[in-house]
Amino acid sequence: MFSIKTFRYVALAEATSFLILLVVAYVVHSEGGVNVMGPLHGTLFLAYVVIALAVARSAGWTTKQTVLVLAGAVLPFGGFVVDRWLAKTGQLETA
Repeated sequence: MFSIKTFRYVALAEATSFLILLVVAYVVHSEGGVNVMGPLHGTLFLAYVVIALAVARSAGWTTKQTVLVLAGAVLPFGGFVVDRWLAKTGQLETA
C-alpha cells in the first residue's frame, strides 16, 4: 500500500514540521504560528506512524527497528536520523 520512499518523504516532512513548530513556539513565541504548525505537524506525525507501521513488515524491519523508527517521530531530528538510516542500509535503493 505504501512504499519506503513515501515513508521517507513523510519522515522528512514530519521532522521539518516538528523543528519549525519548536522554533515558532519557543524562539519566535508566535501563537498564530503555533495555531498553523500544530495541526500540520500533528497530521504529519499521524501519517508517519501509520506509514511506518504499514511499511515495517514489507521492509523487513525487526520489532526493535520498528520501535526505533517510531521513536524517530517523537525526537527532534529523529526523522532525519531515520532517513539517514534508510539510506545507509540500502533500503531506499531497493524501493
